[in-house]
Amino acid sequence: MIIVKSREEIELMRESALIVSKTLGMVASEIKEGVTTLYLDKLAEEFIRDHGAVPSFLGLYGFPNSLCMSPNSQVVHGIPNNKPLESGDVISVDCGAYKNGYHGDHAYSFEIGEVAPETKKLLQITKESLYVGIRELRLGNRVEDVGNAIQKYTEAHGYGVVRELVGHGVGQKMHEDPEMPNYGKKGRGKLFVEGMVVAIEPMINLGTRNIKQHKDGWTITTADGKPSAHFEHDVAIIDGKPEILSTFAYVYKALGIVSNEEDEFRKTPLVL
Repeated sequence: MIIVKSREEIELMRESALIVSKTLGMVASEIKEGVTTLYLDKLAEEFIRDHGAVPSFLGLYGFPNSLCMSPNSQVVHGIPNNKPLESGDVISVDCGAYKNGYHGDHAYSFEIGEVAPETKKLLQITKESLYVGIRELRLGNRVEDVGNAIQKYTEAHGYGVVRELVGHGVGQKMHEDPEMPNYGKKGRGKLFVEGMVVAIEPMINLGTRNIKQHKDGWTITTADGKPSAHFEHDVAIIDGKPEILSTFAYVYKALGIVSNEEDEFRKTPLVL
């Protein structure tokens, strides 16, 4: 069942989402060659708690850390460890924060040092596909309209769209209805309604769409060992149209990137 949010609840969710966005911005300023993912995880937990929130992922279904950190061929759910990051790595950093009774859930894939051109393009196309999908989150459309748009955009570049892992509704629980696959058939799935909030998160592989789960019960990698990319926003339907509650602006500020990609999904300009 889709749990519709009031405007007041959406504003509380925006606050949680922006704590996640700020956390990812902090990570962006610290992530580099030689740094360990476990170190970044500790920084993130402290940062989230310092902002009056609780890490959503810590203990969720038994997950041991505050960040899911998934380098290279890891798709999602990577467990932070003491292995230093190396130049050429790419890594998905997925973060959640719980405040005022609501979760925020948000992810960005980072480049470490000099990244191979084909991998750099994978990240670019995956991030672009996120916004392609978000445009379909509007009244009159259905769940698989979003997935179909993401699938068509990424498969046109020869990439593999992961089937087993999907986006989801978000609210008082981290995972709510509806599931939001990154593939599908236009016109199929649950109808979008005013006030719904979802996490849209393309998980796209450079090679095969097939994945495998490791013995730790969490880590998921591409079946062929090629890189994967992952980007995620929290998005609400307000006045029939998609409005992004999270932002990459804090990441971009840390990395010196100028972008207006989110402007069409905001009624008022974001003030950092």
